[in-house]
This record gives sequence, C-alpha cells and structure tokens, in this order.
Amino acid sequence: MKVVLTNYPEDQVEWVDVENNPEDPNAGVRKVPFCRELYIEAEDFMENPPKKFFRLSPGQEVRLKGAYIVKCEGVVKDAQGAIREILCTYDPSTRSGGPGANRKVKATIHWVSARHGIPATVRLYDRLFSVENPEDVPEGRDFVEYINPDSLEVLSSCVLEPSMANPDPDKRYQFLRQGYFCVDPVDAKGGKIIFNRIVSLKDTWAKIKNS
Repeated sequence: MKVVLTNYPEDQVEWVDVENNPEDPNAGVRKVPFCRELYIEAEDFMENPPKKFFRLSPGQEVRLKGAYIVKCEGVVKDAQGAIREILCTYDPSTRSGGPGANRKVKATIHWVSARHGIPATVRLYDRLFSVENPEDVPEGRDFVEYINPDSLEVLSSCVLEPSMANPDPDKRYQFLRQGYFCVDPVDAKGGKIIFNRIVSLKDTWAKIKNS
C-alpha cells in the first residue's frame, strides 16, 4: 500500500540505518533509501480499525522502522472506492539522533522506498492439508478432499529493498513478521526475482485453535 509523506521534500532522498536482526545487535545495520513515497504492508493500515489496532490508521501515529514517526492525515481513493494512497505527515525531529528520537508511539512498521524498490514475486507455501494431521481424515473419505486450497499463494506485485536486487541463491532471508525465504532455484532466472517461503512465522493451526 502506497504512503505519501505530504510534507517531505519531493526530490529529497536520505539513507537511514535499519538493523539487520532485531534480536542480534552484532548483525549490524544496512543502508535503506528513504523518500517521499513509500510502500507499507497492506495489513499495517486500516481505515476503520477495531480497538487495540495500533498500526497506521487515520489520526494515528506509527514509527517507520529506522526512520521517522508519521501520522495518517487521510486517504485517496479511486472511482471504485478502493484506497490508492495513504496521506501522511512526518515529524523530522524523530529520526535517530534528533531531539524527538525517543518519542514513544505504540507501533513500528516496515516500509520500502517506492522510488528505489525492486519488483519481485513471492510464493507463500503453507500446509498441504486442511486438517492438522492427514491421518485424521475420516475412514472412507478420500484424502484428496482435504487438500488445502490455500497451500500456495502467489504474490506477483511485491516490492523489496534495493539491496535485494541480486539475492544470493545459497542464502536464506528473513522477511520480518512473515517468515524465512529462499530464491527459487528454477524460475528465478533472466533478471526475475522470485522468493519461496520455506518457514512461516505465523502458525495457521494455532490461529484456528484460538479462534
């Protein structure tokens, strides 16, 4: 989802330090470009949020990881009523080292520069069966009936940080809050960037049991 910082200079680009691993300070930081137009994950914004939704919503502030605190001032919708842009203002004093750097907000979200981001396809593999244990399929029923129709979701319009332009096929990458991913060994050729999820950080069955 696209975020536009209405009070950020249109032509300005700055590089901010983002930690490589929040749980390991020794993993260092990476430089990430920051500019007026950004992308955030769709699940990090709600126009009409329920109580205890602490991410971005109209009138709400969040911190962009490694960068600034921003406040949602409104949205721009298309003719069908779908949100096309989230309009925000940023607080320039809240960057690390600034006078407002320690100001507290209830959520920190991830982002990527719309100008510098790298297009990619991401394949989200999940459990093959719609029951936790395939051996629990009732006697006399065909196990094929219990194949999970959502065992593969293909996201074809993802945007990654520019540092991912040439991913190492032998490495494993953590996409924060999502899981661990690797480069597809067959289809990621000819300049195509395709990642396959190998481990999810979201437990499908725990969610089902607690619902």
